[in-house]
Amino acid sequence: MDARKIAEEHLDAWRRADPETVASVSGYEDPGSGGVLSGPELAAYAAALMESFKNLRFEVEAVTGDEDAVTVSWTLTADHRAAYLGMPATGGTARVTGTDLVTAGGHVRRTFDRLALAETLGYAARFTPEADDVREFGTSARTSSGRTDRPGAFSLTWLEIRDAAEAADVDLLSVEIVKSLRASRGFLGVTTVDVGNRKYTLSAFDTPESVRAVHARPHQRAMRRFFRSGLCTRVHTSIWLPAKAREYARCPGCASVVPVGTGTACGCGWLPDDASLL
Repeated sequence: MDARKIAEEHLDAWRRADPETVASVSGYEDPGSGGVLSGPELAAYAAALMESFKNLRFEVEAVTGDEDAVTVSWTLTADHRAAYLGMPATGGTARVTGTDLVTAGGHVRRTFDRLALAETLGYAARFTPEADDVREFGTSARTSSGRTDRPGAFSLTWLEIRDAAEAADVDLLSVEIVKSLRASRGFLGVTTVDVGNRKYTLSAFDTPESVRAVHARPHQRAMRRFFRSGLCTRVHTSIWLPAKAREYARCPGCASVVPVGTGTACGCGWLPDDASLL
């Protein structure tokens, strides 16, 4: 077959969100496929991408080659509607440039920059090492109320997730929970940590009584998803009361270490400000 015709039909199938026609080529690979795919495996892969990105708009910028092999340079614009690379649906517009190398035998090799694609959705790439015999690595986030009260209680939650799609689902629920916590009077701050197949949340409150704010409606919805809808494989929740808390700061002038919250200044008279714990 003519490689130019195959390239044209293949791009058109992506535009029409037609995974079966996409899978009619002899083989396809891109940065996320994990190798060459074909047949039902390729159709399933294409369908998943078409679920994540709707209304695919390929603008062809250049076509070079002949009937044996052709390279198509394009710019893709699409609507982000479901999780991709662990990024929950943003509702935003993704945009990336790439190329398709297509042969007369029906093989398509697509190249594009996944990091550039993520950046158009508001994500910055962070690289973590592989797990070793001692440690696992992950990512974290922090939300502060701006208050510097000494915490009177902490709540610790962790969830075990199955895959990236479930992780994105949990992240959406977490955003709503954090929003409700920020509106509560006793909330001081929260830190979330993703490591391996676990998602941890550590929240600080001014008094043990304020921990009741955790059980607002967004949290109740999340718990119902676990008990009734099969979300996650394991959940831990607990409340912790601080037995001792110490904080120190280094003077920017003389570099002396000063205890925070005691009213003690360093030798040159510097007194550290209070800071939020989380």
